[in-house]
This record gives sequence, C-alpha cells and structure tokens, in this order.
Amino acid sequence: MRLIGAGTREGFDYTVRRTFWTVPNIVTVLRFLLVPVFIQLALTEELVAAFVVLVVLGGTDWIDGWIARRFDQHSTVGRWLDPLADRLSVAIVAVTLVAVDIAPLWFVLSILVPDAVLAINAAVLFAGSPELAVTALGKVRTAVLMVGAPLVLLARAEVLAGTEWTPIAESVLAAGCLMHILAAVDYLRRAHRQARRLRAQGIDPRDRSRWVAGEQT
Repeated sequence: MRLIGAGTREGFDYTVRRTFWTVPNIVTVLRFLLVPVFIQLALTEELVAAFVVLVVLGGTDWIDGWIARRFDQHSTVGRWLDPLADRLSVAIVAVTLVAVDIAPLWFVLSILVPDAVLAINAAVLFAGSPELAVTALGKVRTAVLMVGAPLVLLARAEVLAGTEWTPIAESVLAAGCLMHILAAVDYLRRAHRQARRLRAQGIDPRDRSRWVAGEQT
C-alpha cells in the first residue's frame, strides 16, 4: 500500500481550486481544533485520552491528503493551510509535552529553533512564505513525529508505566527531530535557490505580485 502520496491517480489531470471550501481543508481545520483538546487533556494528566487525540491528529493528517488526491480536491488554500496546520500542531504538541514534563527539552528545541530560522529567512527574503512544495522528507518527518509524540505520552501513562517503552518512544521521537532538522536545512537551501532564480529573472523576491507561487526547478 502506498503511504506517501496515497490516493494519487496516475496520469490524472488535477484541478487546483481557488476556494477554501473543499473537504480536505475542512478536515484540516477540524484536525487543528483538536489541539486545544489535547492541551487540556495533557494538563489534567488524562494521558490515555491525550494519546488518543494525538493518534487522531496524525491519522487525519494522512486522510486529508488522501481525499485531496483521490477525489481531485486540491486547492490553493490547501497548499499553505495543511503544512501550516502541521507545523503549528507539532510545535504546540512539543511545547505542551515538555511543559508537563513528559518529553525531554531537546524535543521542543529541535522543533522551534529550525522553525524560527525558517520564519526569519522567509520574512527577510520573501516578505512571507516562499511557498515551496512539501518534500517526501518533510512528509516522513511529520509522520514520524506524530508517531513518536503519542508513544512518549503513552509510555508515561499508567497503562505502560514501569515498562521499557520510554527509551523506544524517545528513540522514535529523536529520529523525527533529526528529520525535522534535515528537512529545515533542505527547505532553507531551496528557498535561497528560489530567491536566486527570481533575481536572475529581474524579479525582487519580496515583490510577491510578480512571481508565481511555488518553486520551479
């Protein structure tokens, strides 16, 4: 079964809609609305319930992409909304897990520091997002983080307390964090490449009205 790019219809000419009202976008918004629920459950030490919410968060991230590809539901809004929801969700989950002393400090640092560097770089070079396509590494990174975070949470729950799950869970989480750093380096490199390409065409990368969204290779 194909996991990355699941639902892709080979040879199909997809339509990109200029509207918010697509099923994947609605799923994305509903998914992000689960984040406050997770925070509340984590703060009240309802760890099993918080684990379930994180599993749903990760599952719906895969589902909205599958719906978009399988049923031709791509949109210009979805191109930035889904990655933004993913990044914010992961960052908030990381801060919450570290704040309640469930995950180690390196988890949140490895997420927030690269994201801050990318945000500053985008603001300086493009006065906004460079709107680059999400890579396979970025997709795998998100998937691994959304597996590692629930595992760390479950390892601290009473149902698994005292077992050897914590080192395993933290190893998965560390792998996701390493991928996050590598994906950030790749994104930074591609952003600078896009800026150079635009300047070579006589276009100021900060003049967003003059360049087409998305990276051209």
